[in-house]
Amino acid sequence: MAARSKARKRALDVLYEADLRGTNANEVLLGQIDRRAADHEPELNAYVTSLVGGVVANQEQIDEILSTYSMGWTLERMPAVDRAVLRIGTFEIIWADDVPDAVAVSEAVALVQDLSTEESASFVNGLLGRIIEIKPQLAATAHGEN
Repeated sequence: MAARSKARKRALDVLYEADLRGTNANEVLLGQIDRRAADHEPELNAYVTSLVGGVVANQEQIDEILSTYSMGWTLERMPAVDRAVLRIGTFEIIWADDVPDAVAVSEAVALVQDLSTEESASFVNGLLGRIIEIKPQLAATAHGEN
């Protein structure tokens, strides 16, 4: 598994845990960093920190985008894994200029295929595909342009 794929999985773990515990994902991330240091484990890939930090910093906009375009699904109704994966995918599509959109979608779909429901892959693929279609408008809003 490629380094960024592993980083996405770790970021998913952090976001999922934070969601279930009702706490800030940065706090969960710091806890994992501290635990790894105490256990003399290798440091987390910097991309984990980038993803978690990016999702946390933009979560209000990300959640608004997901709520607006998820067609009949509220964020609360989505499986927690799907919600976390969609947040990562949306962050990468809108804010991570170094990640091709197709890679963000492919990685998100792979994660939910392994970890969520049978229907999740097509749902995640469709929703992120829609976000890519309207990316120019979303990116302008997300980056504070009008």
